[in-house]
Amino acid sequence: MDSLDTVSITILLGAILVMAGILSSLLALRFGAPLLLVFLVLGMLAGEAGPGGLRFDDLSTTYLVGSVALALILFDGGLRTRFQTIKAVLAPSMGLATVGVLLTALITAPVAHYALDLSWTEALLAGAVVASTDAAAVFLLVHSQGLRLRPRVGATLEVESGTNDPFAVFLTLMLVELITRGGSTIWYVMFEFVREAALGTVIGVVGGRAVVMALNRVALPQGLHAPFVTTAALVVFGAAQMLHASGFLAVYLAGMIIGNQPTRAHNSVVAFLDAATWLAQIVMFVLLGLLVSPQRLMMSIGPAVLVALALMLVARPVAVFLCLAPFRFNWRERLFIAWVGLRGAVAIFLASIPMMVGLPKAHLYFDVAFVVVIISLLLQGWTLGPAARKLHIALQRTDRGPRRIELDLPGQLEQQLVGYAVRPKSLFLRRGLVPSWSKPTLVIRDERILTPEEADPVAAGDYVYLLAPPEKAEALDRFFVDMPPSTAPDPHLLGDFVVPGETTLGDLAAAYGVSVRAGEEALTLADYFDIHLDRAPTVNATVALDSIVLVARSLGGGRVNVVGLRLPEDDDAPPPTRVQKARRKLSKVWSTLSGV
Repeated sequence: MDSLDTVSITILLGAILVMAGILSSLLALRFGAPLLLVFLVLGMLAGEAGPGGLRFDDLSTTYLVGSVALALILFDGGLRTRFQTIKAVLAPSMGLATVGVLLTALITAPVAHYALDLSWTEALLAGAVVASTDAAAVFLLVHSQGLRLRPRVGATLEVESGTNDPFAVFLTLMLVELITRGGSTIWYVMFEFVREAALGTVIGVVGGRAVVMALNRVALPQGLHAPFVTTAALVVFGAAQMLHASGFLAVYLAGMIIGNQPTRAHNSVVAFLDAATWLAQIVMFVLLGLLVSPQRLMMSIGPAVLVALALMLVARPVAVFLCLAPFRFNWRERLFIAWVGLRGAVAIFLASIPMMVGLPKAHLYFDVAFVVVIISLLLQGWTLGPAARKLHIALQRTDRGPRRIELDLPGQLEQQLVGYAVRPKSLFLRRGLVPSWSKPTLVIRDERILTPEEADPVAAGDYVYLLAPPEKAEALDRFFVDMPPSTAPDPHLLGDFVVPGETTLGDLAAAYGVSVRAGEEALTLADYFDIHLDRAPTVNATVALDSIVLVARSLGGGRVNVVGLRLPEDDDAPPPTRVQKARRKLSKVWSTLSGV
């Protein structure tokens, strides 16, 4: 009976933990990644040295749970990464994810060597364990603090955080093998890295395409799509690991392939993985907290703090500035990327590998990683928002995003139904603006379902449903948030000649005759502001485009959503006939783009 009671108590405590994790997701939006430290402390309190007195030293279970959790976190990150977002930042991101991790480990190693009394190989292992950033921690904090990072900075951090874990895992495993087995040449290490990366890439791409094919061709019962995709991600990860490839790289790439293809139930899959990754992080932190020995930790806390400070204040900044030197990042962007090198559960997970194989001083790696994570989440985590605003990398969101309803349409994959409540000060109500790729389909008013023609004019409080491609649904949010109070009109604006921020440079060039750089035709005006402004956009911010000036008239979600067009000054202006022609062309393009 005692054994049955133990099982019952385990079920009860496990269920309470899961319930606490679900409820804590509400607090996570307010406090961000530092909230995860609460679960780390809970694990410590429940452990052998705490009031709970629970003895837990099962490293195999910890490694298994950590591998599954990290695989799901990376898969979720890949699922949200858009190909068009990473094209411009692929080179700097991959440099940070590989050379940056190696440089960080190399610069941290001397501090670990002298502070912790380790051999040079052991010191390099200590540096490798804490060298990679934590994608979940970075973007949970960005989201919780209501920041919208500049596109290039956000995309660079996103891709780096998603791809540097596989390299850190590889580096850690190679150093562990070197310490346990002895000599190994640099050529062997390079060969193994290329082999694992290449094989992991192939498995990830093939596995992702197979999942897309299965999702779209197999008629799964409603509600099973999300569990199917989640388990398929673990199949990809497990298969890659079995073939001695990089499973973490494979599962990240599989997520990218699935996230960038039209699939059934995409939104339910994303929502399910949101919950799964949050719970996975909680379980990881609790188990890792159970493994911590506070008495042993106090013996090495001084040297561990030195390693943490050297990592954050020296190693990471030097690696970032060197890796980004060949690319067009200004000093503010480089400094912010250097500061947002948050460490999370990945570092503690990697530190459990030396303990599992029984390396000498294995607990020292774990204790150092534990201290690094705590200091990183507290110091860098709490200062991320002020740093972003001080360096003009992001603006605090002044509007709450609208509640968006997304419904899959059976029989096709290209469109879905997206619904919003119409707000009194929204762009949709005030100007009738919707992007050309969306189509209003029905309106709900006073519990009656109306066609757009029957509901015309749409009123505040109505619910509007539009057809839109699934990958663009989020972009509709800006048309249904309340516009900020408008400022006095710029005297140089052409009356009411304003265009949506989603207008492409190619469309504007065709209507007005301005010159656009090759390759920038597909950029929207909102993207143009983000790329060419030295700081986050504000109302009345201006950017030159050939002979005209673009003026930010309104912001939504921190982006420019209405742009005014300013002609050249009178003394530089073309003859009146050309100005009149330009006005007529602008009037035409405005009518075409806005549907007014």
